[in-house]
Amino acid sequence: MRNLTFILLVVCALQACQPKETTPDTLPMKVAMAYGFDKFDEVNSIAYTWNVQRDSVNVMTRDWKWNIKDRTVYYATEDTSFTYSLDMPADSMPDVDKGFINDKYWMMYPFQLAWDSGYEYETEENVPTPIAGTNSTKLTIVYNGADGYTPGDAYDLYLDENNMILEWVFRRGNGPEGRPTTWEDVEQFGPIKMATTHANQAGQRFIWFSNISVN
Repeated sequence: MRNLTFILLVVCALQACQPKETTPDTLPMKVAMAYGFDKFDEVNSIAYTWNVQRDSVNVMTRDWKWNIKDRTVYYATEDTSFTYSLDMPADSMPDVDKGFINDKYWMMYPFQLAWDSGYEYETEENVPTPIAGTNSTKLTIVYNGADGYTPGDAYDLYLDENNMILEWVFRRGNGPEGRPTTWEDVEQFGPIKMATTHANQAGQRFIWFSNISVN
């Protein structure tokens, strides 16, 4: 019996010494984890309506359903609806895929920090956010000049002490100027968190999401 106990202890010790898959200890990954990236594999689909205030009167909307496991996207407006596969050749993708990528970045950008690979980043502490002036950590993401629909773009993320995004600035082509917007109304949807409202510098709701369903 003593020999058996010794063998079991040796086996347990050896298993404890086996290398384990680790999460990269980087600020971009910490932001992704703050929104629940470690549980994203529990999500099968995400559906939502993307709304943007075009002017003082008109609001443009489009509906999406991303079937993650099936790798398909459902798209609908007042005029049309269809489903396409994300496994289609790049030159066969419908034009609306650009809209899908755009809207997904506005809703799920923290997860893009884990999914995307073609970027570099830098950080700066104790930086006031451009709209509210809140003390934050500034995380700048600069994409390479080859991949995606708009290569070379940059994002300045302003983070709180919990690595949640307070505000961000999108800078096309890594230009010096961009429009700051807020990341507000963070809600829990199943195992993940997502911000549902973005307001501009004037405090007006600019982009928001409705009819959100996570399964």
